[in-house]
Amino acid sequence: MLGAIGLDERQETAYRALVAAGAAELTDLALRLALPEAEAERVLRRLEQQGLAAQSSARPGRWVAAPPGVALGALLIQQRHELERAELASALLAEEYRAEASAPAVHDLVEVVTGAGAVAQRFHQLQLGAVSEVCALVTGRPVAVTGMENESEERAASRGVSYRVVVEREVLSTPFGITEVSSALGRDEQCRVVDRVPTKLVVADGSLAMVPLTGRDAEPAALVVHASGLLESLMGLFESVWRDAMPLRLGGSGGVREERVGPDPADLEILSLLLAGLTDASVAKQLDLGLRTVQRRVKGLMELTGVSTRLQLGWHAYERGWVARTGPES
Repeated sequence: MLGAIGLDERQETAYRALVAAGAAELTDLALRLALPEAEAERVLRRLEQQGLAAQSSARPGRWVAAPPGVALGALLIQQRHELERAELASALLAEEYRAEASAPAVHDLVEVVTGAGAVAQRFHQLQLGAVSEVCALVTGRPVAVTGMENESEERAASRGVSYRVVVEREVLSTPFGITEVSSALGRDEQCRVVDRVPTKLVVADGSLAMVPLTGRDAEPAALVVHASGLLESLMGLFESVWRDAMPLRLGGSGGVREERVGPDPADLEILSLLLAGLTDASVAKQLDLGLRTVQRRVKGLMELTGVSTRLQLGWHAYERGWVARTGPES
């Protein structure tokens, strides 16, 4: 627990023993720690350097623990200062990088990562570096990272990073598929399912993407794509798959179920009137509905189609045949 402030396991154990006893002779402490006296003394010297222990001035060979509230508090403050300096250095380096990369060369827009370990590490880094959203297409045939190994997803989600994930139906039949999806839904991630996804894909904040380069039987390799036209195409691919996928929900017993819900007749009436140019208030009056009911139904349709604007909703309504295009009579 104290590794974050620079203590290894033996040092932490020694400090805890001193705190429990208040003070202890070197010989007794060495026995308690199951260490040779010379090694126990080296551990205590390290604690002394960090202000966590001191030798008794009255009895040589007797060691006393420093009060945790004071000693550990000082180390925590020091650690915070070091983290702040590191954060500042990171910001300065990022600014320098942006300045140098304002007009990146073509070969700087993509990077090739080879080897299972390198691919897995880059995959985790991409998620841990995300700030707002991660979008992913998941196949039932992982190459370098399985869902059960993806701890970075939990860590990113715990920081408030939102997830939109589309999984192949095959994933739900794998040994841990339902468990993984249920865990994701339990973290309030949005999950959808399709019969097949075109490729495994992960995109962080719409600015960095990763796609596999090799099949299952070859050495794992992946392409990391930075901001570019290719990245925009990959994001467009994700949005296309997302729109056509079926939402997944947690059932009453904790199981996963598909939400095969489309617009009902009331939804279609609301859409038709909105596309005809009526306001929400006019639609509500026309259909004898509450204004909030109209707005709630429109929001539900936007969530169903995975869009963020009403203009996009209108386009999808036409594409899916929910409303008909009307043109001049021939």
